[in-house]
Amino acid sequence: QAQLVESGGGLVQPGGSLRLSCTASGFTLDYYGIGWFRQAPGKEREPVSCITYNSDTTYYADSVKGRFTISRDNAKNTVYLQMNSLNAEDTAVYYCAARSPGRPWLHPDYWGQGTQVTVSS
Repeated sequence: QAQLVESGGGLVQPGGSLRLSCTASGFTLDYYGIGWFRQAPGKEREPVSCITYNSDTTYYADSVKGRFTISRDNAKNTVYLQMNSLNAEDTAVYYCAARSPGRPWLHPDYWGQGTQVTVSS
């Protein structure tokens, strides 16, 4: 069964760091763009960052630029989101998605189940 699984979420204090992982099983990520999205309570899901299949292009939402870094290790079939200088506004469920070329991000091929990130003292 093809699926994406996120991990690495948790409770962290303001100013702290977390690294999220998005690992594919049942298929290879080699030819997929990968995006990270998040949804806070009462808000719509929003894009956070994405990376092309060959890592030549990355995107970051303005709210996370300079604090988050997306990377991928195709040999491990995994994409990472390093999150530094976290603040309360980063609290959300974080999802990863895999998109084949030409497919819109609104309708990726796969979604993960999400991992909770809570930033609180």
